Amino acid sequence: MNFIKTFFASCLGSFVALGLIIFFSILLLIALVSGLSGDDKKTVVAENSVLHLKLDIPISENETENPFEGLPIPGAESPLGLLPFKKVILNAKTDDNIQGIYLDLTVFMGGYGVAKEVRDALIDFKQSGKWMIAYSELYTEQAYYIASAADKVYLNPEGEIEFNGLSIQVSFFKKMFDKLEIKPQIFRVGDFKSAVEPFMLDKMSTENRLQLNELISDLHRTMLLDISETRNISYDELKRIADKMSVTDTKSALQFGLVDSLFYFDQVKEDLRERLGLSSDADINFVKYGKYKKSFSSFRDSKNEIAVIVADGDILPGKAQNGVIGSDTFAEEISNARNNDKVKAIVLRINSPGGSALASDIMWREIRLTTKVKPVIASMSDYAASGGYYLAMGCDTIVAQPTTITGSIGVFSVLFDVSSFLDNKIGITFDEVKTGDIGQLVTITRPLTEVEKTIWQKKTNEIYNSFTTKAAEGRNMPVEELRKVASGRVWTGAQAKERGLVDVLGNFEDAVRIAALKAGVGSDYRIRYYPKQKSFIDQWLIEAEDYTDARLLKGELGDQYPTYQRLKKLKNYQGSQTRLPFEMKIQ
Repeated sequence: MNFIKTFFASCLGSFVALGLIIFFSILLLIALVSGLSGDDKKTVVAENSVLHLKLDIPISENETENPFEGLPIPGAESPLGLLPFKKVILNAKTDDNIQGIYLDLTVFMGGYGVAKEVRDALIDFKQSGKWMIAYSELYTEQAYYIASAADKVYLNPEGEIEFNGLSIQVSFFKKMFDKLEIKPQIFRVGDFKSAVEPFMLDKMSTENRLQLNELISDLHRTMLLDISETRNISYDELKRIADKMSVTDTKSALQFGLVDSLFYFDQVKEDLRERLGLSSDADINFVKYGKYKKSFSSFRDSKNEIAVIVADGDILPGKAQNGVIGSDTFAEEISNARNNDKVKAIVLRINSPGGSALASDIMWREIRLTTKVKPVIASMSDYAASGGYYLAMGCDTIVAQPTTITGSIGVFSVLFDVSSFLDNKIGITFDEVKTGDIGQLVTITRPLTEVEKTIWQKKTNEIYNSFTTKAAEGRNMPVEELRKVASGRVWTGAQAKERGLVDVLGNFEDAVRIAALKAGVGSDYRIRYYPKQKSFIDQWLIEAEDYTDARLLKGELGDQYPTYQRLKKLKNYQGSQTRLPFEMKIQ
């Protein structure tokens, strides 16, 4: 019976995959025909236009060109790339055909470092004297933070606004492991290195609670100060409103000055027509981001290049993948940039919670070799923590947003003993022979011996000593001083600067300017991004293969598939890690 079930599940998965390939092949053909017919030509922006920015889509550091974008099909909208998005705003600032920006957002799908970069870019746009309005039926905390940069913030009369401060919820898996008879074997250095706490506790430790409280308090403070400046409401008043959750409906949002008017969308369009000098029945010429980015070129002809190497995702050995910084790929990109005479300076754009200690060190070495030849500047995004900080600390200068999550200079090692789970739940047992006193040091099929545990703790201590020694060298600090702000402790960018872990509070453009200055090229340079993005089709084929594999596994494992997914994810934690001390979502 199980064979038949698996057979039909395999057939179904194959048919689904084949159907998807045929479907997307047809769409690709349509996209190519559209391109040949001229639909993909440079966009011509009409006079008296409004740039329509919809931000309710996932945001990454860079973006892949999507041949289906603009076609009337589901899923044709690509994830938005932060760096190209900021170029669009910068160009609109000086484009005479763009009169203003219509900001359309409900939920912002990025971290607080990225949110501040977007908000600062919008505020820079307003320096041109052009206007910007925001409208939504619902503002989350983060979405309102960005919307508050607008000249006018409108909310649907029956809508909602979230303005009650930040919170962090951490998931704990100890009880699940107990039920599954999985035993985490944990070795760590640093009182605040709490990445392993979800495996060994059922609630936060005192140290973790302390650092998280201080972290979100500083993030919230930065947000309220920024909102205070654009909304002309004092910081103390905003703090009181948030702490007491005084805004519970649209009327109170208007009363306390968080929004300017309670409008339906037709009223928003009336406002836009007035700003554009249009009659009440005239069409508004909205230009969407996807179209507008094709209306101009940011190419600069120069013999001098600043290479921007994007490190976005978890740090693992091997080749880079979507959401993974592969040490082989990254080290090769750094080496190529170092040996390329056209490249005068490098900016490392880091958005990573960390990962493998060995992979982090391999990349750090290439960075240090490169700093001896040309300037290397770190630009921190949402996260540059643990292994992410390992990369940054090798650079000449570290630039972070006040809201960047960084630090976490600490190490942990973990191995999961699943022998009881395999024996009691599945019926698989193992035995081994060995030539000496020590067996396999990396194993999940038996518990470690006391001697082996001692070896693992010693190994973890040595990695921590190496991490902190190299960090102290990079920051020109005595190692004893560095260790006072290490121990796995997480900091905001603002806190990290106060403690000497960061040099400059600023954005990506600030990092590029510093790189150009140190390279002595003035404004005579062009920017190129590495590694080169996979094509949309290549990325889709990878995702289609993953989807097919998942379908087959679901058919075979049935109700046990969610458990399999959790266990699969744990493999990235095996061994020694320089990883952010918790997986969190700030809300």
